[in-house]
Amino acid sequence: MVLLVAHGSRLRSANEAHQQLCSAVSSRAGTEVRPAFLELAEPSIPEAIDRAVADGAVTVRVLPHFLHSGRHLVEDIPRLVDEAAARHAGRAVVVLEGHTGAHDSMIELLSDLASRSR
Repeated sequence: MVLLVAHGSRLRSANEAHQQLCSAVSSRAGTEVRPAFLELAEPSIPEAIDRAVADGAVTVRVLPHFLHSGRHLVEDIPRLVDEAAARHAGRAVVVLEGHTGAHDSMIELLSDLASRSR
């Protein structure tokens, strides 16, 4: 199972958009993708991991949907994932993946969008 993590927003429509993105990615990827939020929205990262394990996931991949390696990516999210991995040791493996902004295809996507504006 994959948890796609967004920051979370006070704006409900932004959080709903992330939930819709997770659904679309899940359909295209052919694997279950659930939303999780760092703050300001539910479920939190720890709650989403706990639910995934309770629902039978033996591997939970945490994929941060962030552009750049700020404090949340360097400190906050790894700490939360490490705590969850320790909490579920022996029942499930919790893995922190690289953030989406670091993926090579991001350059391709941005280049494509920039070239359209000519």
